[in-house]
Amino acid sequence: MSRALLSHILHRPPLLASRSGARGGALPSRLRALRLNCSAAEATASADEAPAPPARKKRVVSGVQPTGMVHLGNYLGAIKNWVALQDLYETFFFIVDLHAITLPYDAPELSKATRSTAAIYLACGIDSSKASIFVQSHVRAHIELMWLLSSSTPIGWLNKMIQFKEKSRKAGNENVGVALLTYPVLMASDILLYQSDLVPVGEDQTQHLELTREISERVNNLYGGRKWKKLGGRGGSLFKVPEALIPPAGARVMSLTDGLSKMSKSAPSDLSRINLLDPKDVIVNKIKRCKTDSLPGLEFDNPERPECKNLLSVYQIITGKTKEEVVSECQDMNWGTFKATLTDALIDHLQPIQVRYEEIMSDPGYLDSVLLDGAGKASEIADSTLNNVYQAMGFLRR
Repeated sequence: MSRALLSHILHRPPLLASRSGARGGALPSRLRALRLNCSAAEATASADEAPAPPARKKRVVSGVQPTGMVHLGNYLGAIKNWVALQDLYETFFFIVDLHAITLPYDAPELSKATRSTAAIYLACGIDSSKASIFVQSHVRAHIELMWLLSSSTPIGWLNKMIQFKEKSRKAGNENVGVALLTYPVLMASDILLYQSDLVPVGEDQTQHLELTREISERVNNLYGGRKWKKLGGRGGSLFKVPEALIPPAGARVMSLTDGLSKMSKSAPSDLSRINLLDPKDVIVNKIKRCKTDSLPGLEFDNPERPECKNLLSVYQIITGKTKEEVVSECQDMNWGTFKATLTDALIDHLQPIQVRYEEIMSDPGYLDSVLLDGAGKASEIADSTLNNVYQAMGFLRR
């Protein structure tokens, strides 16, 4: 698994515009040079020379909104991958509750959904001894850094964000708050606070990461280097410029009612998604009623059969089988047989998660301690970054 993940970490998403430097493309060669240099140093080192200190693990940050139910797309596209990432990297996984209020929401349900999402993280296999798990709003530096970054973010950059255009068009101007326009700056704050090396992103999120990269480069140029040093700082860059960590192929789960649309919490019909906490009878009904086609046999690579590809991909990921194994097993099945097979696989996979979730939710003291500890670890790094930015931007020291 680790080799498969590592093969994706150096992906560089396309630039939004010519403002950014072409940093991403040079990274692989820089890493290869570092490995070669290390090998040469080891070959010429004397026997009595002290060993070099171990290299710091690369840092990864990610999160999920506590809106609606966590569904199969969230799990297969993000959380399931995090379980492997926590063994490879220094990881920070948080519940992004501040992002959950950019559109109208149910205030009494927010705290309940936040606790539930944290419990799902743990039930899915995130280990609090390996990863820091916390609530975004419990680390105040997220909001403070967002405001500082906002002062250096041109409004034109935000107006070009595709998700803002789509959501504002659907909701109408009178129902859209300023937060919907500015939340990409909060997302940049989420990432840059922790000096993140890598950020897991899906195909529809690369624009947000590219904006984060552009903001970090702009602030580094405006306030870092010698300018910061003259104000008493250490100089150099205020932020690392993060890279994209692209999940394994096939991890993007589509709607059960439309194979061309991503599975989403906001879709009006609950039949479009499998929620991680759906009981067995609900899963049976949703798979039985999901959209298919009338063509014979099953296949992955026919662009005219998006629903077929989606359901086969879900089965592949849930079972851990290779694409070739799934083709061999399923290519001659009819839809009735395959749906029953897929249903059984989903129930078998989700049932242990659901049992563990109930155990965690029945012990609120344990969940609170995990979130408190995670917020403490996150705050140490976040506060250090924030203090440096305040200093570099000329604020009176507290």
